[in-house]
Amino acid sequence: MSVFLVTGGAGFIGSHLCDELVRRGHRVRVADNLITGKRTNLQHLSQVEFLEGDLADLAFAQRAVESCEFVLHQAAIPSVPRSVKDPIASNHANVNATLNLLVASRDAGVKRVVFAGSSSAYGDTPTLPKHEEMPTNPLSPYALQKVVGEQYMQLFTRLYGLETVTTRYFNVFGPRQDPSSPYSGVISVFATALLENRSPDIYGDGEQTRDFTYVVNVVDGVLRACDAPQASGEIINVATGGRISLNELFRTMRELIGATAEPTYGPSRPGDVRDSQADIAKAQRLLRYQPIVSFEEGLRRTVEWYRTAGAAATA
Repeated sequence: MSVFLVTGGAGFIGSHLCDELVRRGHRVRVADNLITGKRTNLQHLSQVEFLEGDLADLAFAQRAVESCEFVLHQAAIPSVPRSVKDPIASNHANVNATLNLLVASRDAGVKRVVFAGSSSAYGDTPTLPKHEEMPTNPLSPYALQKVVGEQYMQLFTRLYGLETVTTRYFNVFGPRQDPSSPYSGVISVFATALLENRSPDIYGDGEQTRDFTYVVNVVDGVLRACDAPQASGEIINVATGGRISLNELFRTMRELIGATAEPTYGPSRPGDVRDSQADIAKAQRLLRYQPIVSFEEGLRRTVEWYRTAGAAATA
């Protein structure tokens, strides 16, 4: 049994990490300021220790990492539009807090920090699939902040010997993703709209593509990154290696749900990337990672959750 700190553990991905860690018999502590997370995401996990606070406060970060062996740093304001609107608040949450957590982890003797990176680091390069050796080209404050976080991870490994791994996420989806925010993931927005036969918004022409990754695959990749011997200091894509357009996604979900609504198209959002698809060869090599839930099966599970538990959980 190991002791894990999951920052942002009351959020969408963080709470799924807590689920699996508890299932495996580990001790779990969560640090979350509840700006985007919800205590209800953890209400079924009574054995998880919960600390409410801001990791941009160094004293809180130090308290959070105390006695922990592994830190899974998921805490962030994960929104391109929000970072464009308010880059200072976004930087506070995504950079200042990350640096504090690294300092605290170094001083506490943490074995390894696994950082939630983002495919937005690649920017709008036409090269597909996107691999880790490509130069970064952030198009938004959020993307830049994630790149800075990655660089801090690697610096702390080189300079201080703190083991770190960055797992770059590509459009993660699944149960508990909050559809009520204007910055929500598109699948959660489509699901809740179509279940009510409402018309969801699509920004742009809908032909932009994404490597949608079911959350179970991300959890598996992150936990593999905790102890993979060759992964320290690395940046690794964790995704499926496929891509689908928003228009095709909409048609698939509409058929799955049995709705008749049509989407409403609006202007593209500043900072949004046109196409995204991961090369997962490095994850396969270093983490022995392979997606364990297909996009189609993940979509079915997600729609079913929104059809049942989702309505009550997001009310």
